[in-house]
Amino acid sequence: QVQLVESGGGLVQAGDSLRLSCAASGGTFRRYSMCWFRQAPGKEREFVAAINWSGVGTNYADSVKGRFTISRDNAKNTVSLQMNNLKPEDTAVYYCAVNSGLYYIASSNRGTYDYWGQGTQVTVSS
Repeated sequence: QVQLVESGGGLVQAGDSLRLSCAASGGTFRRYSMCWFRQAPGKEREFVAAINWSGVGTNYADSVKGRFTISRDNAKNTVSLQMNNLKPEDTAVYYCAVNSGLYYIASSNRGTYDYWGQGTQVTVSS
């Protein structure tokens, strides 16, 4: 059983930066691909970014390309999401998740992720 704990959310102004972190325990972190999804009120949970087991393969939603960067530290069992130039439309609860099967793929498919954290709130004011 994998446990995931997100941190780093908060209230910021448009144009500011935030760095989210997700700490994993209970599994073999270096064998997993990881991702970030987000869910705004009244909307479906949507893909943000993903990273494969080695960190070489990454994948981003078009809405965050050039502003967000996903990275991982396999020695510390953490995955991070650096968010720059934040916009009000980035406001959401951000979730990290583990894909314990397709470790070599940075998938955008929500159904391929089998463990999820509780989420951290990001609010961007205009």
